[in-house]
Amino acid sequence: MNNWQQLQSECQACTKCGLCETRTQVVFGVGNPHAKVMFIGEGPGEHEDLQGEPFVGKGGQFLDKLLAAVDLDRKENIYITNLVKCRPPQNRDPLPEEQEACLPWLRAQVSLLRPKIIVCLGRIASMKLIRPDIRITREHGIFFEKNGTLMMPTLHPAALLRTPSKKPDAFEDFLQLREKIDQLHLL
Repeated sequence: MNNWQQLQSECQACTKCGLCETRTQVVFGVGNPHAKVMFIGEGPGEHEDLQGEPFVGKGGQFLDKLLAAVDLDRKENIYITNLVKCRPPQNRDPLPEEQEACLPWLRAQVSLLRPKIIVCLGRIASMKLIRPDIRITREHGIFFEKNGTLMMPTLHPAALLRTPSKKPDAFEDFLQLREKIDQLHLL
């Protein structure tokens, strides 16, 4: 793949797994295609499926607040996508075979973007992209290096809405992210 439009067009026609049968639309991603910081969640929910943009529901609104607190913006200086591009029914976790079917799309996005930092939003993305045995509640906010890219797991915004007592932990992760961005002169 050599350009975003071609990749997005091919991804939107994907029928590699059963999720294509129940989706309203493919949720490819949003943001700056030259960003040095990429956020990856697990998969679209109902609002994302309807609007075609990742993280637009209540969890996404909370994510936008966390981003704004550290001078990041989905339209300007980051890119946001998901591990799987179609909504799993009833917002269940994406099945391993669905993750595997979608992984080439994500790899192509990462290859085109070439981010310096990837933030994994939640357990599923962190387990798939950083390490299968990662403990998100213990290891959130820690930077791991994989193939020259820094990767940081953090708590999923929707989970933070269900467990508000964890919000300060997530905010601390975003402060550490900003510190790392400044350290590396990425913005």
